Amino acid sequence: MKEILLIVIAYLIGSIPTALIVSRAFFKVDIRDYGSGNMGATNTFRVLGPKYGTIVMVGDMVKGMMAVALYNLMPFYLNNELQRTNFMIGLGLAAVVGHIYPIWAQFKGGKGVATLFGMVLAIQPVIALECVGVFLLVLFLTRYVSLSSILAGIALPICVLWIYNEQEVFYRVFAVAVAALIILTHQKNIGRLLKGNEGRVPILKYRDRRKKKKEM
Repeated sequence: MKEILLIVIAYLIGSIPTALIVSRAFFKVDIRDYGSGNMGATNTFRVLGPKYGTIVMVGDMVKGMMAVALYNLMPFYLNNELQRTNFMIGLGLAAVVGHIYPIWAQFKGGKGVATLFGMVLAIQPVIALECVGVFLLVLFLTRYVSLSSILAGIALPICVLWIYNEQEVFYRVFAVAVAALIILTHQKNIGRLLKGNEGRVPILKYRDRRKKKKEM
């Protein structure tokens, strides 16, 4: 019974509409009325810029971490590693569902990538940081937030299954499911990437200006 209550709380934490709060607080607009209409870090980067996109991304990651941390309220899981890992994954997934279908925002949320990485950061920080490294590297090279998210998601099962060869079956299935979910929720972005229509974020505008000057 307590586990169910904590999972509900994790869902409510994930439902906190970070992008909507930021867009309304600083711009008096609903982020869902602009860009892709998505209430996540990618659309915030594209519409409001890298500063506010970063704020939303970090906020969404913190939601995943906070949800996973709820396991500390159940003493039984503190001394049972296998059960603890499974329960932490359950709590994190509840937060991700909350982010995608937030009760506080008419069930119209984001794609859950940042919240997913927040929960992985709380469960397995080394692997999470490596995935974040992939995200930042791809973002630096391409300025596509969507492509960065997709490749970072694919990096998760690569790390779990092959690099670290984690033996916990539920964790392995979870890693593969995360990659599949990220690819599934980015189908429109993948289509735009293939057509060359995907929007870039202006995080390297000074570098781009120098390139244009050299070309001229």
